[in-house]
Amino acid sequence: MASDVLVYLGAAIITAWGIAHIAPTRGVVAGFGAISQDNGRIVLMEWAAEGMTLAFIGLLVLIITALHGSEDPVSLSVYRISAAMLLVMAVWTLLTGARTSILPIKICPAVKTAVAALLLVASVL
Repeated sequence: MASDVLVYLGAAIITAWGIAHIAPTRGVVAGFGAISQDNGRIVLMEWAAEGMTLAFIGLLVLIITALHGSEDPVSLSVYRISAAMLLVMAVWTLLTGARTSILPIKICPAVKTAVAALLLVASVL
């Protein structure tokens, strides 16, 4: 089914994006230069937390679809709620991080929005 393809594609993209977000965490913290140990820990925590959240959303969508299919009411709710969260995160990133010079952060809102669109379209097919 077309909705299955959209869901699995969206889940794969956002899970990979989350993992890719986590991988450079130490380098990101180091990029802040001389900041206090507490501030470094906060940046580390928040950077990793966003990556884990993105991976969780992708894995949740993947697992719910595998267990219940893409037409189950629970699956549809998960897709819509996940899309809403991705859109909230996209707006937040657009208002904050996307104004930096770091390219992955600049494209992050587009990735989150694209995956949200895939999930929303899949939920109405």
